[in-house]
Amino acid sequence: MRSIEEKLLFLYKFARAPKQTGSVTPSSVFLAEKMIGAVPWHEVEYAAELGAGTGAITRFMKKRIDSSTKVVLFEKDRFLREQLASKFQDYTCYEDACNLQSILQKEGIAQLDCILSGLPFFNFPQSLRKQLMNQIAGSLKPGGLFIAFQYSQQMRKQFSSQFEIEHIHFVPFNFPPAFVYVCRKSQEQFVEACNYEL
Repeated sequence: MRSIEEKLLFLYKFARAPKQTGSVTPSSVFLAEKMIGAVPWHEVEYAAELGAGTGAITRFMKKRIDSSTKVVLFEKDRFLREQLASKFQDYTCYEDACNLQSILQKEGIAQLDCILSGLPFFNFPQSLRKQLMNQIAGSLKPGGLFIAFQYSQQMRKQFSSQFEIEHIHFVPFNFPPAFVYVCRKSQEQFVEACNYEL
């Protein structure tokens, strides 16, 4: 069970930077299970989590992945990032998901099989959203999964412009209630990206 201290910490971080944190409380068990359950973890060699926060979803992921799976975590808040590094010592932790592709290169990872995201995209300016989405799309292998939770469906159009949205799950037992987008990078999007780079 999530500790009172963790809830208070999340509330404190939200009060200080609501647009960055996005919620007053960490993700619920129901939300974490819906996120994690959408991934065939036995096929995942490389994964990343963006906006890992207190590790509410990371904990569930760690229980499901193979010990050989390489995981990269991203968290903007310095204190939370240090906490993540302490809790999940097998994973590497970085600050800025806008540098996702260059960090993967540094880690020796060509492409990711899966990206989980708790980033509050709709709180960000459009220029930042676009930058993040391009980094995410460029980092995933063809057929790779991008799974993100949001508190509205306002990002549906932008997500669908980059990925095939396979499912949108509503999770009422979360505060606030959330939507889990299960998206996939298609082969066509991979070809388009290569042509664009040329």
